Amino acid sequence: MVFSETVLKGAYVISLEKREDSRGFFARSFCTHEFENYGLDHRIVQINNTLNVYRGTLRGIHYQLPPKAETKIVRCIKGSLYDVILDLRPHSETFGKWCGIELTDQNRKMVYVPKGFGHAFLTLEDNTEIMYFITEFYAPHLERGIRWNDPKFNVEWPFMPAVVSDRDKNFPDFDFRYHLNTS
Repeated sequence: MVFSETVLKGAYVISLEKREDSRGFFARSFCTHEFENYGLDHRIVQINNTLNVYRGTLRGIHYQLPPKAETKIVRCIKGSLYDVILDLRPHSETFGKWCGIELTDQNRKMVYVPKGFGHAFLTLEDNTEIMYFITEFYAPHLERGIRWNDPKFNVEWPFMPAVVSDRDKNFPDFDFRYHLNTS
């Protein structure tokens, strides 16, 4: 596995280190020891799978607050998507900055999304399927969301989304009191 830190401290793109021959290739897509070597959270408690039927489906920007903040490892297993991570750690030097990465079933890259980050994606083709490896159980009372086009963050999407849930469309503009307060 090859870990490449993004412009956002603590967030990584993980590429496969393929061993190829006439049969195809072999590669590890997860190894506790390699995650430990980078000091990354690797205690997976849940694996989620989502299928998005239409190109232009946008999901997010989602995250959970402490004590149930979650790390995600995201991989596209069919189709392609534009994956966006947003640093929401108040004391981070990259607070409020975002990064976009194209994940496809062909490039087989994964994104390591640390606790304290928001996460969203926009599908680039029909029938795109994604797997998320999560380090914390779902806690609805600590779930938060930021509207995909919140002007505070100015995320640059590759094109205008065609499908966005009412819930994701109606998240409020970013406000510390709502978005980062656990009380």
